Amino acid sequence: MIKVACIFPGQGAQYMGMGKEIAENYKVAMNIFDRASEKLGIDMKKLCFEGDEEELGKTENTQPSILTTSIALLEVLKLKGIRPNITAGLSLGEYSALVASNAISFEDAVAVVKKRGKFMQEAVPAGEGAMAAIMGMDKNEVVRCLKMASGYGIVEPANYNCPGQVVIAGHTKAIERACSILKEKGARKVKFLPVSAPFHSSLLKGAGTKLSEELEKVQFNEMEIPVVSNVNAQIIKDKYEIKKLLIDQVSSSVLWEDSIRKMIEKGVDTFVEVGPGKSLSSFVKKIDKNASIYNVEDLESLEKTIENIRERLECV
Repeated sequence: MIKVACIFPGQGAQYMGMGKEIAENYKVAMNIFDRASEKLGIDMKKLCFEGDEEELGKTENTQPSILTTSIALLEVLKLKGIRPNITAGLSLGEYSALVASNAISFEDAVAVVKKRGKFMQEAVPAGEGAMAAIMGMDKNEVVRCLKMASGYGIVEPANYNCPGQVVIAGHTKAIERACSILKEKGARKVKFLPVSAPFHSSLLKGAGTKLSEELEKVQFNEMEIPVVSNVNAQIIKDKYEIKKLLIDQVSSSVLWEDSIRKMIEKGVDTFVEVGPGKSLSSFVKKIDKNASIYNVEDLESLEKTIENIRERLECV
């Protein structure tokens, strides 16, 4: 029997028109966009399908938009009889994973992530924080180089995405210095990211404090499907652990590579990226070349995924 993990993307995966094709063809998907619109008091369909890219790119809009699109796509997968055995999401995507596991209602999640986006955006004044992706260098060597730049300010690993790719975050001057050192030490590529704040660094602890107040209002349930946490790459034990992990997640490194390895350890052989983009699929390919990897973001990818998974189920 194959074991399926649904994985959900985070901020940066958004694009204009995401979810439109699926929503226009499946009522269960359109219903999710309607529910998000009603909860937030904004036209989520207009924002995602035909809105302004600048408006969609605002963190407090991006986060609920990606969550809504991801859950709309998941509902169609469930309609087609495909349900995950385990789930995880990159940063923001962890909220989609928690919705998929019924640990949190969709309405609560979409409301929380809108505020989460606002808190993260406001945590550091514009221009004072930055992020950069480092390619082609061992993660331990990256950490050593960051220590050499720490005299210029806070600079920390933000995402351990896959072998040979680490994202760093911190004060702009410290990031610039770290990037120079990393190039000198042999990093294959160093790329500044177009983000508005140094996500997943200690500079965002204030955002975590504000988020804590919002999470107090949320009812968490026991998970029906296991969820792997970004913070420690472990399966979340129970509903009482969720809130602290979500608070810590804002200012902690995302252990994505280790999270994928945890799911593989638990027998996962099939990964389905559910949501806009294919970034997570590319990370999984670099982590495990033997895994079967699919993505669902439009009708073509949906049909291909369903066909492939059904064929594999019939062969077992």
